Amino acid sequence: MKIAIMDTTLRDGEQTSGVSFTDEEKLSIAQLLLEELKVDRIEVASARVSEGEFDAVKNITAWAKTRRLLDKVEVLGFVDDNVSVDWIIDAGAKVLNLLTKGSLRHVQEQLRKTPEQHIGDIKKVVAYAKSKGLNVNIYLEDWSNGMRNSPEYVFNMISALKDEKIDHFMLPDTLGILNPDETYKFCKTILDKYPTLNFDFHAHNDYDLGMADVFAALKAGISCIHTTVNGMGERAGNVPISSVIAVVKDHFGYEMAVDETRLNLVSKMVETFSGMRIPHNKPLIGESVFTQTSGVHADGDNKNNLYYNDLLPERFGRKRVYALGKLSGKANIQKNLEEMGIALDIKSMKKVTQRIIELGDKKETVTPEDLPYIISDVLRSKEIDEKIKIMNFSLSTANGLKPVATLKIKIKDKVYEETSVGDGQYDAFMKALRKIYSKLDQSLPRLIDYVVSIPPGGKTDALVQTIITWKLNREFKTRGLDSDQTVAAIKATIKMLNILEDSALKQHSV
Repeated sequence: MKIAIMDTTLRDGEQTSGVSFTDEEKLSIAQLLLEELKVDRIEVASARVSEGEFDAVKNITAWAKTRRLLDKVEVLGFVDDNVSVDWIIDAGAKVLNLLTKGSLRHVQEQLRKTPEQHIGDIKKVVAYAKSKGLNVNIYLEDWSNGMRNSPEYVFNMISALKDEKIDHFMLPDTLGILNPDETYKFCKTILDKYPTLNFDFHAHNDYDLGMADVFAALKAGISCIHTTVNGMGERAGNVPISSVIAVVKDHFGYEMAVDETRLNLVSKMVETFSGMRIPHNKPLIGESVFTQTSGVHADGDNKNNLYYNDLLPERFGRKRVYALGKLSGKANIQKNLEEMGIALDIKSMKKVTQRIIELGDKKETVTPEDLPYIISDVLRSKEIDEKIKIMNFSLSTANGLKPVATLKIKIKDKVYEETSVGDGQYDAFMKALRKIYSKLDQSLPRLIDYVVSIPPGGKTDALVQTIITWKLNREFKTRGLDSDQTVAAIKATIKMLNILEDSALKQHSV
C-alpha cells in the first residue's frame, strides 16, 4: 500500500499565531516540499484572503507550471457562488479544495441553512469549477463532530456528492477532539460505506493525540494524510510530517514518495522562515533527539549497537551525537574523542571523565569542542595548549557613532594589532580579526548561528552563555561564558581559532 502526503504548511501551518510568510518564503517552501521532500500535494493558501496572498499563489503556480507540478498545488476555496473559483483561476491554480460543512450543527447554526440548501450550493460551485477546468477536492469541516453527533448528515452529504467527480473527500478533525478509538471507528465506517471514493484524514493536535489519531486512520485504511512541517498550525498545531513519515514506514511498512533524507533541511528552513523554534526533543527533527546522554547507552552502542532503533539519524539527514555532562561515562567521551582524532590512556581518560562530571553537576554545558580545553586544563597537555591568545582588546560605543574595536592578539608567538569599526561591538571585533588573518593569508569560517542564553531571574550580573555555530568545510560550535555578552562571544571565537589551529597542525603532521 502507498500512502500519500498532502502538506498544508503554507495554508493551515501559516495560521500559527505570529507567523506570516513573505511571497519569496512561500515560493521557497513550496519548492522545498515538492522538489526536495517530494510530497504528493501541497495546499498553499486560502482564496480571497488578500492581494499579497494572491501574488504569492501566482508566483507558486507560475513556477509549478514550468516544472509540470501544477496539479500538485491546491488552494482552499469557499461555497460562495463563483467568487473563490474565479480567484483561484486568476491566480493560475488548477485544484480547488472546497470547504463545506461536515456537521449538521455548522450548517444550521453558522450557515442557517438546511442540509439540502447547502448541498445545492456545493453542487453549483463544483459544477462551475469543473466547467472552468479545475479539479475539486472537498473538506467536510467539523467532520469529527459530525460523526459524533450527526452521522446521518455526514452520510447524506457524501452520498449526495459522490457522483460529482470529486477527487478527494477530506475528513478533518477540525477542533482536535478525537481519540484513536473514535478515529478508527469513524474512518472505517466511512471507508466501508464508500469503498470507491478517496478519503484523506486531517488531524489537529489539541489533546496531543494527533499522531495517535493518524495511526488509527492508517490502520482503518486511509491512504492520504495531511501534515505540516514542524507541526505548525492553529492552536496546538497539525500533525508533523516528520512523525508521519517514520510511523508509515516503520510501523506499517507502507511505501511513500517522500525523500526522508531531506526532512532535516526542510524543517530547518521552515523554522528559519517562520521564526518558530523547533523544541530540542521534537522527534526526528529536534536538536537533541539523536544525542545519547547516558554513558551506558554509548557503551551499548560500542557493543553491536545495543541502543539503536530503526530511527537511524542518517535516514533523516542527521548524525548521532554523544553528549558530555554529569551522566557521561567513558564511552560517551571516547566516542567524542574518536570523532576528533584524540587518544588518551586509561588514567588520563579517568581524569577527564571526572572533570566533565564536575562541570555537569554545576549545570555547565559541555560541548565536544570544549574537550581539548578540558584535557589541557586537567592534564596540562602541551600538545593542545592554546596557540592563539588575546593579549588585549578594547570595545567602545558612542551615540551617533559606529562601535570601534581594537584588538591585540598573539598567534604562534607573534603579536598582531588592528582596529576596525562595525555595526556592533562584536562585528567590529570580527572585522579587526579578519584584517589580521587576511595579512596571514588565512580564511576564517562563516558564522551561521549565534545563540545567547541568559539564566532566568533578571539579574544584571548573570553569566551569559554564547554559542556560535561556524562553518568551514564542516559545521562546529563553540561556547563562551562571561557576564558580558560580547566578551562571551569573543571567548567563543578564540576557541574557534584554536580549534582551527589545532586541526591545521594535525593535518600538517600527517
